[in-house]
Amino acid sequence: MRIVLVGPPGAGKGTQAAFLAKNLSIPHISTGDLFRANISQQTELGKLAKSYMDAGNLVPDEVTIGMAKDRMEKPDAENGFLLDGFPRNVSQAEALDEMLKSEGMKLDAVLDLEVPEDEVVKRIAGRRICRKDSSHVFHVTYSPPKADGVCDACGGELYQREDDSEDTVRKRLEVYHTQTEPIIDYYKAQGLVVTISALGKVDEVTKRAMSALKGDE
Repeated sequence: MRIVLVGPPGAGKGTQAAFLAKNLSIPHISTGDLFRANISQQTELGKLAKSYMDAGNLVPDEVTIGMAKDRMEKPDAENGFLLDGFPRNVSQAEALDEMLKSEGMKLDAVLDLEVPEDEVVKRIAGRRICRKDSSHVFHVTYSPPKADGVCDACGGELYQREDDSEDTVRKRLEVYHTQTEPIIDYYKAQGLVVTISALGKVDEVTKRAMSALKGDE
């Protein structure tokens, strides 16, 4: 299957992408991983992306599209892939369609993870990270530490990242509504969108997604 995963920040796209890709035996292709791999390997696209990023500028669509194209041409993606974070806007979606068409392929589904805006804010703004070890992550509501502000694992101080503040989250949501959400309508016109609720436990959402992709819902 060739799937695009969409949803607002805090919808759990990365978590669901990993589980779905494993269940479907297809690679999980995330924009973040693409950028990290190309920059660390110093590919031509990676160098180009880094030059824009170092200058504080947005990386042009054609660079992101080029990275995605290279990755989708790898042998492990021959039978499908799950795209996470790409396409990010309608022009990228159009480019993806052209890319697949030129290879005689097309998307099978666009999975839209639906989460109420207030829940997104609650999920992200409630995160607390350990200063000693950033892999230790807590949540004031869903997984609170035993002692307020103290990491259970190492006793480090817990803090809220600037990116996780409510103001920042709401700004990220505005960007999502303006830039990324329009691709849902773009794909709805092609009859590809499958919308599911991303509320509940991780495994519940995964089962919901698998059922929807199989056409059981």
